[in-house]
Amino acid sequence: MGAAPILIIGETGQLGRELVRLGGDDVRGCGPILDLANADSVSRVLARHSFGAIINAAAYTAVDRAEGEPIDAWAANALGPAILASHAAKRDVPLLHVSTDYVFSGDQGDCYRETDPVRPLGVYGASKEGGEQAVRAGAPRHAIVRTAWLASAHGNNFVTTMLRLAETRDTVRVVGDQHGSPTSATDLANALLAMARRMMAEPETPSGTWHFVNSGEASWDAYARHIFAESRLRGGPFADVVSIPTSEYPTPARRPANSRLATALTMETWGLQTRPWQVAIAEIVATLVTPSPVQSAPNRETIS
Repeated sequence: MGAAPILIIGETGQLGRELVRLGGDDVRGCGPILDLANADSVSRVLARHSFGAIINAAAYTAVDRAEGEPIDAWAANALGPAILASHAAKRDVPLLHVSTDYVFSGDQGDCYRETDPVRPLGVYGASKEGGEQAVRAGAPRHAIVRTAWLASAHGNNFVTTMLRLAETRDTVRVVGDQHGSPTSATDLANALLAMARRMMAEPETPSGTWHFVNSGEASWDAYARHIFAESRLRGGPFADVVSIPTSEYPTPARRPANSRLATALTMETWGLQTRPWQVAIAEIVATLVTPSPVQSAPNRETIS
């Protein structure tokens, strides 16, 4: 690729770790000490690096906590991207910024397209929308990539949570009236790296907003059943799933009932392919599961 690597912001998160692992010598992390909302801190850190593109995989993702910490959420999700956009513009390099299905209200019947109006339901979604606006305004060369229901073998996500619960519970109650596309951080990382490399090699590549999720859709309870089925096949923990409505699992932040994202534009523009979510999630489960003949003692838990 040459002397200028792709700089990864947020290298310690589940997506950032996959970007670093898959990118190899083509990528560089900027270190966990970066204060993304502090312009001086960002300037000092970026001044130490030579890079040909930036992928921003960092975000404040505590959806419920954001309702009580709006300043922190906006600092990380909107101010931080604005600062990165300014630096990308100064160096004339592309900025690839990861966003979320939470910019939508979820009250639409069809899959959301990139051009559909945004209407976030809470602080987290609003702050991510603010980040999108900042990137569009500040970075002439940019790609905003919305994703949803991200999972990997690292950190806290729906897959790791379900498997952890199944170690001590024989039944979990999972919301069944929210729908989306479970997405592998590995697949998203591969897509982002391909996009970054193309934007570096072809400077005239159009900027814009795209969606990337694994193909197919599921409800949270169906997702949980798939996780447990794959785990059970490998001798890992599993549990029975009881479907409940969102009304029985109240949270500080409202969730979109429909988080399905259309990816046709992404596939057409970038020539990418997406795997079925079932295949991608099975791969994650296989990485996580340690075969055990013992199933844990009965208990109950509710999750969404």
